[in-house]
Amino acid sequence: MRWLGQAGEIPSDLTKYPGYRFPAEVIHHAVWLYHLFSLSLRDIELILAGRGMVVSHESIRRWYLRFGADFAAKLRKHRPRPGDAWHLDEVFLKINGDLQYLWRAVDQNGIVLDILVQDRRNATASRRFFKRLLAGLKYKPRRLITDGLRSCGAAHRDLLPKVGHRTSRYLNNRAENSHRPTRRRERQMQRIKSPEQAQRFLSAHSMIYGHFRPRRHLMTADQYRRVRDKAFRIWRQETCVQASV
Repeated sequence: MRWLGQAGEIPSDLTKYPGYRFPAEVIHHAVWLYHLFSLSLRDIELILAGRGMVVSHESIRRWYLRFGADFAAKLRKHRPRPGDAWHLDEVFLKINGDLQYLWRAVDQNGIVLDILVQDRRNATASRRFFKRLLAGLKYKPRRLITDGLRSCGAAHRDLLPKVGHRTSRYLNNRAENSHRPTRRRERQMQRIKSPEQAQRFLSAHSMIYGHFRPRRHLMTADQYRRVRDKAFRIWRQETCVQASV
């Protein structure tokens, strides 16, 4: 499949985002590549060139900055209701030599519920993450599972006192494993320039990446293909809708 005509022109029947000369199909494909695979911007530039679209890596950078969060927000509407057991964990990120902490919550099915980048992991930071998590989901879990961080216990007592809480480094592998895609992207990006950049990118990345990464090992081949086809159908439906700029 090629996006350009024989003379190199862009077909007029392709969907366009207002203010952008490249078709929506090209833009959302570039954003998809960037979030699903550990590719650099120059790698994606080369892939698009192989499909007949000459675009600079700087344009691709502007696309994922402009559209990544919007695409993620649209996919969030199609996410199934979270499970009733939530796993919470935090890992450090080194940004310009300073330690920051990436807070993450997933349910028992491995679906990322929310993330938050903060410069502390004390009780105040824990409460801030709990409030963000509850405000964004509108649901309460039956059980929380965390590691031994005491600040999580303080936030639990203040905000979710009726919810069961278990602390164990061995029961929280679900949350710890969910950090792996972040670590891969951190290495690929070489460095993250600011906490704001980390929050913006990782929020979109967790939603877009998770949309196309169901728990494959729990499905038959036919089930997986149906889930995959549905994910692509939703992606095309949501990302090719014209957006105001």
